[in-house]
Amino acid sequence: MQQPPWMTVAWAELGVAERTGAATNPRIAAYFRAVGHPEVADDETAWCAAFVGACLESAGLKCTRSLSARSYLDWGVGMTELQPGAVIVLERGSDPALGHVGFLVGETPQSVILLGGNQSNAVTVQAFDRARVIGCRLPDASAAGAATPEVLPQAEPADGFERALAHVLEFEGGWSDDPFDPGGPTNKGITLATFARERGLEVTAETISQIKAELADISDGEVRRIYRERYWTPACCPLLPSPLAFFHFDAAVNQGVAGAARMLQEALRVEIDGEIGPITLAAARAAEPALALAAYAEIRRRHYRSLGHFWRFGRGWLRRVDRALERARALVGPGPGSPRHPSSSQEKPAMTPADTHKQAPSPEPRPGKWWGESLTIWGALLTAVATVAPAVFAAFGIDMPAELVQHLGRDLTTVIQAIAGLAGTIMTVLGRIRAAEPIGRRTVSIRL
Repeated sequence: MQQPPWMTVAWAELGVAERTGAATNPRIAAYFRAVGHPEVADDETAWCAAFVGACLESAGLKCTRSLSARSYLDWGVGMTELQPGAVIVLERGSDPALGHVGFLVGETPQSVILLGGNQSNAVTVQAFDRARVIGCRLPDASAAGAATPEVLPQAEPADGFERALAHVLEFEGGWSDDPFDPGGPTNKGITLATFARERGLEVTAETISQIKAELADISDGEVRRIYRERYWTPACCPLLPSPLAFFHFDAAVNQGVAGAARMLQEALRVEIDGEIGPITLAAARAAEPALALAAYAEIRRRHYRSLGHFWRFGRGWLRRVDRALERARALVGPGPGSPRHPSSSQEKPAMTPADTHKQAPSPEPRPGKWWGESLTIWGALLTAVATVAPAVFAAFGIDMPAELVQHLGRDLTTVIQAIAGLAGTIMTVLGRIRAAEPIGRRTVSIRL
């Protein structure tokens, strides 16, 4: 299904974020101008409604020209069922003047997923509790024919593709025709099969030599175009946070677009279907970048180790993952998720399954107790003494009267041994149950 024209405009703005400190992102200022508010020249003012309005105006539709999110409750026509691309209005607390507004890109039983501005101080994809929805609107005839003070200018591409491509080319190298490589002949990472499809050629015994020659002479411009059109864009890298986009592009090139999508979804703990949609994008935006990257890298390493030709290429593959991870981590900054001022529509990122990767800190080790304080050890010692006492007395030649030996030996000694053995056993069991500390050593001095 073709998306509405205002959604094409909105997706192109993904990633626009507020500037830290007193600086203002001129792109956000342009949103205000596009909806008739040139007097607002900073990004401190809540701008979710300005973003929605600017996208609608740029698509040729009249917006409310208001900076209030709830102004869209009276715009267009109300829908009883949620529809992708619809303008969704959310309540915000008990104050009827506050709210949030964005475009619907997906939903779950518990959440609506919006593409909107001023979500964690940026244009992001984010999930919200669907119980907060108070309006679902689509344009009607009255919204046609916008006459805006200033239509939103086209955004300049700054998606990190060139940086990610430079990394890939560093590891792909030049011409290769390794018989153990399942990809076959490649040049700058472009396989013979991919190159032939791009040129519309059929690989046969008669044409393979010529196609190899053309692949060996491929231009940098064609390499760049193939990587962008066959990997960067289909892998949805422009829609991901910069660190994940960098790492994901490397995986898409080396492990296929669909394979990389499944790995990314596994790392984000969302449904794994090999297709990156609104739910995956929302999870990627809300996830802690460092944790998501670490999980993604480990999944790639595990995949490599499972391959039959790991013995030949494994060392290089793992080195590539490590370098990609290092460079992706270098792109992790405070980001738009770091709030620096309150606003009427600013939202905190929703918790995602990726957050469950966090580990609780290990408890501090406790010092061991002295063995002499251990009930377990004393119980074992008492049991041992009761068992070996008769033999020890005999060994030392202790002389006892015959009658005493007869009576005590048969009666009293047996009773004492039984009581001592039972007591020792009980102490051992109780000591083991109560044990909560390791046994340590302590220096003991004995003076005679």
